[in-house]
Amino acid sequence: MSKRSRTPEELTSAMLGGDRIALARLITLVENRSSDTASIMSRVYSECGSAHAIGITGPPGAGKSTITSCLIGHLREDEASVGVVAIDPSSPFSGGSVLGDRIRMQKHFLDPDVFIRSVSTRGSHGGLARCGRDVVRLFDAYGKSAVVIETVGVGQTELDVMEVAETVVVVLVPESGDTVQVMKAGLLEIADVFVVNKADRDGAVRMKTELEMMLSLKAAEQAKDAWKVPVLLTQASQGEGTREVLEACRRHRDYTQSHGRDQRQAQALRAETLEICEEEIMRRLRTNAEASSLNDVLDSVGSGTLDPYQGALEILEDSERLSTALGAPNRRNGNG
Repeated sequence: MSKRSRTPEELTSAMLGGDRIALARLITLVENRSSDTASIMSRVYSECGSAHAIGITGPPGAGKSTITSCLIGHLREDEASVGVVAIDPSSPFSGGSVLGDRIRMQKHFLDPDVFIRSVSTRGSHGGLARCGRDVVRLFDAYGKSAVVIETVGVGQTELDVMEVAETVVVVLVPESGDTVQVMKAGLLEIADVFVVNKADRDGAVRMKTELEMMLSLKAAEQAKDAWKVPVLLTQASQGEGTREVLEACRRHRDYTQSHGRDQRQAQALRAETLEICEEEIMRRLRTNAEASSLNDVLDSVGSGTLDPYQGALEILEDSERLSTALGAPNRRNGNG
């Protein structure tokens, strides 16, 4: 007789009690955007807030995976329990991962205090899978003291990480010097720590100087007590300078905790709420479309008798049809 599968509620309770298998299964549920995702995350949300989420981002080839591996090593030296969210590029059509291997992290795979999970972007253009934020929180609720998020490496558009990570590390290489001006409105605006990796190459010191000059101009427009973004040189392949990167991340966390929630964090939470609402509405609409009067509108659009814009307006304006499609009672007023 096969063993009964645990419900999401049972998995959540088990995960909060330290069940590693339950954690893995919950991550799978949220990665697949299960209908239970919102309820799972709502239950664990109050258990979050202890882990330090560090995002590692930057253009391809900068050495993000190597730096991530070094940071994991340093965290383990300090006896921290670590979760790793490795975002892999994937096909926007099939959702299949293109680069699922994490060779540079293989020495950490057998460490019971390191949990590495690769998730695919599934076509997301922000460099971070939509489920990435939820996976970080699951690690946090599970009891990980640090979570490292390594993003795909798509360059200037890779900005979603700032909505997930408390500290964002932007990794560049000396050859990035000629593109700093182009990146000014992108990665340069989200960094809490800058790293110029492969510092043994020509131009590393010049790159560091250019970044510091840009940051000094930006600092002149900020409040006096604003965080001063450090620029660090590393040779991650040799393990040089990476301990200093971790210490800079810790100083940044101390700064954010002493200054309270900043505007960026507040905006991220507002945007996240709207994103969750949008995702849940679309899920319920798709789930109920075939069995509800909503299908009449969709059939009219499909046959060409109604344009998509008018069809969308009819769905939104017809409160009875929308209520049927969403199946959402007014819980605040106690109805249903």
